[in-house]
Amino acid sequence: SNYRLEQNYPNPFNPATVIKFSVPEASKVTLKIYNSVGAEVMTVADKDYAAGNYIENVSMDGFSTGVYFYTLTAGNFKETKKMMLVK
Repeated sequence: SNYRLEQNYPNPFNPATVIKFSVPEASKVTLKIYNSVGAEVMTVADKDYAAGNYIENVSMDGFSTGVYFYTLTAGNFKETKKMMLVK
């Protein structure tokens, strides 16, 4: 019924986490991860999704400890949440 981006789990994590999101209608979806200074470090998803609930498994092995942000963009919806990688 609505676009939704959930908090990643677990958080903090090392080195893998799960990001869940929902899209109410077929949409082009991008899910990107940024470092603490706003530079893009990973594209998790960049494709068309049918309406539904989705789970993306993210591995940040090789990345340094710190705060990261993930942003979901779909249609006119855009939301960002914070996550922490602790090694």
